[in-house]
Amino acid sequence: MKSYYSVLAILALSAALVTGCRSSGGASPPVNTTKFDLENQANFVLLDKATQRSVTSSGIQVRPLEDGRLEIAANIRNRESRRIQVQVNCEFKDDQGFTVDDTPFQTLILSENEQKTIRFVSMNNKAKKFTVRVQQAR
Repeated sequence: MKSYYSVLAILALSAALVTGCRSSGGASPPVNTTKFDLENQANFVLLDKATQRSVTSSGIQVRPLEDGRLEIAANIRNRESRRIQVQVNCEFKDDQGFTVDDTPFQTLILSENEQKTIRFVSMNNKAKKFTVRVQQAR
């Protein structure tokens, strides 16, 4: 009977060793990269915690110009009951999402609960997509 338990223990140990050493059969699945990919997916991005709390966009208008360039008009609203100062720019992208043009950051001062429209125009006709980016003024 003692040898029976010994044989069972050896079989269980060898099964555990064989199973533990087995590979998954290939490369590991890709990591979920969309969590940190917002700037490539959205047309309006708030870059820091302060702007996420204080700023919103009530609408973005896209208008292709006669020469093929894009004109973007973004409504930026202050959600706070105090005056804030933010910086806004626009990255123009091609069909595949690669940046072909970007504008310098412009300072925008918003009074309490105020909304302003800010406009951007691409420098060339390669722009098909865009991202309006807002950050706290530095």
